[in-house]
Amino acid sequence: MSSEQGFKLDFSRPCKVYFAGIGGISMSGLAQILKNAGFDVCGSDRDKSEITEKLEKEGIKIFYGQKKENITPDIDCVVFSAAIHPDNPEYCKTMELGLPHLWRGELLGQMMKNYRTPIAVSGTHGKTTTTSMISEILLAAGVDPTINNGGVLKSIGGNTRVGAKDYFVVEACEYTNSFLQFFPRIGVIMNVEEDHLDFFKDLDDIRASFRRFAELLPSDGTLVICGEIENWHYFTQSLTCKVLTFSKTGTDSYGEKTDYSAKDIEFNAFGCAAFTAVTPYGERNVTLKVPGEHNVTNCLAALAVSDSLGIDPEKTLLGISGFTGADRRFEYKGEVKGFNIVDDYAHHPTEIEATMSVAKKIEHNRLFVVFQSHTYTRTKAFFDDFVKALSQADVVIMPDIYPARETDNLGISSADLCASLEKMGTRAIYIPEFEKIEKYLLENCTKGDLVITLGAGEAYKIGDALLAGKS
Repeated sequence: MSSEQGFKLDFSRPCKVYFAGIGGISMSGLAQILKNAGFDVCGSDRDKSEITEKLEKEGIKIFYGQKKENITPDIDCVVFSAAIHPDNPEYCKTMELGLPHLWRGELLGQMMKNYRTPIAVSGTHGKTTTTSMISEILLAAGVDPTINNGGVLKSIGGNTRVGAKDYFVVEACEYTNSFLQFFPRIGVIMNVEEDHLDFFKDLDDIRASFRRFAELLPSDGTLVICGEIENWHYFTQSLTCKVLTFSKTGTDSYGEKTDYSAKDIEFNAFGCAAFTAVTPYGERNVTLKVPGEHNVTNCLAALAVSDSLGIDPEKTLLGISGFTGADRRFEYKGEVKGFNIVDDYAHHPTEIEATMSVAKKIEHNRLFVVFQSHTYTRTKAFFDDFVKALSQADVVIMPDIYPARETDNLGISSADLCASLEKMGTRAIYIPEFEKIEKYLLENCTKGDLVITLGAGEAYKIGDALLAGKS
């Protein structure tokens, strides 16, 4: 999506900016950065949330309910999230008044121009964790980075940090091609798989989008790319920037050696890896405090970025060892009646496979998974893959699909997923109401069981309610 207003953000001349959909994780972060820079920031969202309440405490006026009357002629620029459609009342009023406007990706791209070294982390999976690792490295190095992450980092008390004008670390999402509005000096491509098929036609369309992202890098920039991506040369051919590759095994999709790799990987009782990182600058012993083999790969990407920035290797390892995970990334929530509760944002089959792999490394009796699929489009496109990934659990419980921006259910439901899981021999139960799911878990989970609430929707609220004793 692209605006036609030609609005240019000028940090030297703060103005009034209105965020339509300000409660989103990325939108809220951008609003905080502008507020801190002296802009008059306000916005709207459908409902009150922890994010909007935090923004209000920081002096940002929030309108609840997106209405035409919220948009007034004194607004200098309206920023729309990707969830805003042309029939949205605030969008309609903005067009009616002819107000300058930007989409979220455009605003973020313009912000990046104000920093010496913008770093953009992209990929179908692993963006948030890798962005978090890079952020922790820069914090440990004391370089005062500005951060806009897709998840909450405990070390900064949120997903956004306003720092100096040297380093700006951002999570770069491919949905609606929004990351093509960016101006990175260092870019990262973690992986490229099918997703967001309500926007992209197919995998080739997605690959083309990531290729265009790689082309954004200047000749004095660096692209850090996973060598395990099929035919990764497609993304780098004819680029004038430096290219660094990484892979867990040390071998890329062409059978060639990658620049960064891992060896001697061992896992502790909590599924966290210790390994030797093999880099162009020698070997380093790395110990992670986040579980899962996939985090070895995420760490290698972060190491490559750190080296590209010339960060002291000791500070790099300090930042990595201090990273205990972003919220909702295999986050241990607590214990109820002897069973443990973990929450994870995984909403794509590959991500769920990674979560299941982590769970296997942790001692437990039975594994209960509460999975709320995110969007009808994704559920239909990856139906069989979801079933395969979830079949590794002992019991799967599903509420209704979280529709997000979609209104057409495409004839698909959580009950269909459960039926297919049952055919594979996995106990699967469709329970629409969260309260009834909480009741089921309390009645059926016993000491030593592990419960994982899974998905990008609101399944995490089930674990929160159990721990709060609301059931």
